[in-house]
Amino acid sequence: MAQATIAATPAGAQGAFRGFLRELTRSKAGFAGFVIVFLIVGMSIVAPLFIEADTKANTDQIWQGPSGAHWLGTDGSGKDTLKQIVLGGQTVIFVGFLAAAITTVIAVAIGSLSAYIRGRFDAIMLQLTDIVMTIPQIVLLAVLGAFFSLNSPLYLALIIGGLTWPVLMRSIRAQALSLKEREFVEAAKLLDMGTGRIVFGEIVPNMASYILINFIIAVTNAIYALVGLYVLGLAPLAGANWGIMINNAWIGGAMFLPKAMPYILAPIAMIALLQLGLIMLTRSLEEILNPRLRDK
Repeated sequence: MAQATIAATPAGAQGAFRGFLRELTRSKAGFAGFVIVFLIVGMSIVAPLFIEADTKANTDQIWQGPSGAHWLGTDGSGKDTLKQIVLGGQTVIFVGFLAAAITTVIAVAIGSLSAYIRGRFDAIMLQLTDIVMTIPQIVLLAVLGAFFSLNSPLYLALIIGGLTWPVLMRSIRAQALSLKEREFVEAAKLLDMGTGRIVFGEIVPNMASYILINFIIAVTNAIYALVGLYVLGLAPLAGANWGIMINNAWIGGAMFLPKAMPYILAPIAMIALLQLGLIMLTRSLEEILNPRLRDK
């Protein structure tokens, strides 16, 4: 019996995954978004295992145009642009997804508890969101960048995630307030299941689709915030990623060099393509997870 259960588990998981893909293909735009995100994320994870980054400057090939040796030309140090594009997505994607996860966890925890507990705790949390929302983020990030060495993607994710949760928190709170009045929550109260189990075992799972969609949206916002930090020079410019490439192009005056156009446009195109894929994927997930839209 145990062997049959173990053997059936992978088959069930495969069936669920196939069912998800089948539903995903119902929206051509959503499926295209899934493919775009999958390819870009896969490239960023796999490429560093097979491609070695250029570490030495080559002054003989500064700002070269596209050629057989360098398909997208070179930068101001003579390094290959295509290599930087292929290898430059890892930090952006890592920070984007981690910051979105931090934002979502904080928003879901505080929003759900505030809606369920109400009273003084709810008032304090709402006041806290008002304070965080009124802080000028660019100014705060500039101050943090001046006093602290933000040389770790983890620190960048923590800062971005710690500043962008209030809006989602209010949305989660509104959803939890409506779910709080449902019969299954009243039944859980009668069974005296405890606040933590009711909130995170009954209310939060019923918001799973809403949370997932807002998580994807939070990823796009975090990526924009991170790239903005690099462009403004508020994050360390060590290494190579798409944001640093845009900053280097701006500082190096690449916009005045026709041969440097691929170096400028390539990272912008990758960021825009990733964001477009995430937005299209969100639309498809909404159709899959929302029964009213799925039946249409």
